[in-house]
Amino acid sequence: MTAVWRGWSSLVGVLLVALAVGVGASPTSEADADEAQALAAAIQQHYERIRDFRADFTHTYEGGVLRKKTVERGQMAIRKPGRMRWTYTSPEHKVFVSDGVKLYSYVPADKQVYVATVPTGDDASTPAMFLAGKGHLTRDFTAAPAAPAGAPVGSAAITLTPIKPEREYETLVLVVDRESLQWRMLVTTDRQGGTSTFAFTNLRENTGVPDREFVFTIPRGVDVITDAGR
Repeated sequence: MTAVWRGWSSLVGVLLVALAVGVGASPTSEADADEAQALAAAIQQHYERIRDFRADFTHTYEGGVLRKKTVERGQMAIRKPGRMRWTYTSPEHKVFVSDGVKLYSYVPADKQVYVATVPTGDDASTPAMFLAGKGHLTRDFTAAPAAPAGAPVGSAAITLTPIKPEREYETLVLVVDRESLQWRMLVTTDRQGGTSTFAFTNLRENTGVPDREFVFTIPRGVDVITDAGR
């Protein structure tokens, strides 16, 4: 399995060592914990009203085994349940698509397409699948206050720790607009000590993202690697 596929499965885990960039939860009083849990419930209630959304994103990864930092940019579109497209445009072109049944990971420079089955039930644990409607904030996580570096003015943040330990990540930090509760950032901590931060801009909700956004056609001349053969 390549680093590209690992990156997809862990956020896109992605989808992060109380960050070198400063993410972390402050000491938590009972009142703080109650406030964080109330915010989680409000975000969940808002998200249940969202059928689809699209946004521009900046993805920053720091740490991990190689202790390196990368910054990538692109556009994403999500439609619940389980459909999403992440198109990286800079500095390297990459495409990650879920059509609700299969996941496709394609980096043109590698001339390979990885194909996996969309996880279901308890296996739907990656932060990316969480974004696509495969998780529940108050059922699956405990919430605590967070103060991530780089959070936009007027935002609110919580750290979410999975009630059942996950393979792909240790914590999620969600940053939302305090008034609208729209996503602003998603931060994950992986088990290799890496921090993956997605910052969202120009986010639009319930625009009617069409089916064609989640169709992936395997290009000619590439190697196809399936989850059965990984």
